Amino acid sequence: MSDESRLEIGFGFDDALEAIAVQSRRLTEVVGTTDLDLQVPSCPQWTVRDLGHHIGEVQWYWAENVRARNADERSGASLTALPGDGEMLAWMGWCTDSLVGALAESGPDAPCWTWWAAPRTAGAVGRHQAQEAAVHRWDAEGVDAAVSGGSVALPAELAGDGVPEFVEIMIGPAAEVLSGAVTLVAADLDQHWDVQGAAAVARPGATRTAELKATASDLVLMLYRRLPVPDADVVGDPLLVASLLSLADTT
Repeated sequence: MSDESRLEIGFGFDDALEAIAVQSRRLTEVVGTTDLDLQVPSCPQWTVRDLGHHIGEVQWYWAENVRARNADERSGASLTALPGDGEMLAWMGWCTDSLVGALAESGPDAPCWTWWAAPRTAGAVGRHQAQEAAVHRWDAEGVDAAVSGGSVALPAELAGDGVPEFVEIMIGPAAEVLSGAVTLVAADLDQHWDVQGAAAVARPGATRTAELKATASDLVLMLYRRLPVPDADVVGDPLLVASLLSLADTT
């Protein structure tokens, strides 16, 4: 099944490209109106300047890999020097346009190197980059609420694809080590996703279970460790939810 057909219901390749463009534009707007030396509370190792550099580098990097159309080898192209503060916004816009343009030209089924095992396609890159742009937009809006108005939730359909995308890509085969089964429930979308360890698959009636229920946006932000997991949102074993969250490197 192609990436396009796999994502047709609810959130597709074209939706991912639009999300990258819209979320990145908002991120750039916030960077342009915020003190670049301020710390990003949800990424305390970064300043706003660092966040702007990060999203630009990431988008340019993936654009080069998409254009290479080689699933077996990472693109060796090097990025131009990072911009001065006065050129930051134009540079960020150029990096976003480069990624969206490369994806649109290639289409969802074009081969592309990825750090995850499969699928290694432009569609999978677009899907993941839509989430990255949205989460980092949320990061940026949290720096100075007086300027940005505060962090706005991820769009529901985007977040609804972000939960399974995180499970498939960010956690992937590591889920097998879970000592039970976790159900992630998006209360606003009436959707849920089951993440099960090998033991839970082998003995479905005799393992630990937990359910984490929140809006799709909050689920994504919890998975990316942007929001804490309230005790009230967990039914069952909270340590199992903590174990699930520990399986992915979101730094």
